[in-house]
Amino acid sequence: MEPLLFYGVPSGCSLASIIALEWLGQPYRLCRIEMLEHPWPERYARVNPRQKTPALLLDADTGLTESAAILQHIAGRGIDIGLGARQGTLEFDRLAEMLAYLTTDFFASFAPLWKAYETEGLGETEKRRMFDEGKAAVVKEFGHVENMLAGRSWLLGGEAPGVADAYLFAVARWADYHRLFDVEARFPAIAQHAARLRQMPPVRFALAIEAGEAARSESFRGHVPIEEALAS
Repeated sequence: MEPLLFYGVPSGCSLASIIALEWLGQPYRLCRIEMLEHPWPERYARVNPRQKTPALLLDADTGLTESAAILQHIAGRGIDIGLGARQGTLEFDRLAEMLAYLTTDFFASFAPLWKAYETEGLGETEKRRMFDEGKAAVVKEFGHVENMLAGRSWLLGGEAPGVADAYLFAVARWADYHRLFDVEARFPAIAQHAARLRQMPPVRFALAIEAGEAARSESFRGHVPIEEALAS
């Protein structure tokens, strides 16, 4: 069977995995998870016991969770096209290092903002405290990434983006979602990074899929309804 990616909407970090699968260019299918609709199907716990996205089913009995693992796996399947590097090389280690940072410190900087957004019953004072805390954390991590991008187009250098760039793109857009600051004015390298990616057909495809629009690609083999995906 083709790999089946469970991705979350709206604006999930799993957008990065769709972009990476498009870059890989091998057949895959998708299953859409509406993250704001609760409760999620109980059977999804067999795919990911933590009830989170993304999750990638490689076959009926084998799956992966966590973006870092999924993106490293996709990159590893694309070594021959330059998407990944062989384990034991410095290039492999640099990708692992970058994914570890992005999926921990960078991702976690938004946690107070999502908590304030999603938690019911919070007073305005507490919401403002959490917003200010989150904004300060995001500014710090954006500053770090801005410095990393200085003088280069992509996080790990080179002439083409990689899976780490896809993940940065998917998560950095949350600054606009939460209306934190003008990214273009304050962090121009990050804004230019996003603009370059948005021009690429695989990224436009992934954004269309996320938005629920009809979209086609050579690798995409269609959506699987969640009931069917979890039927076995």
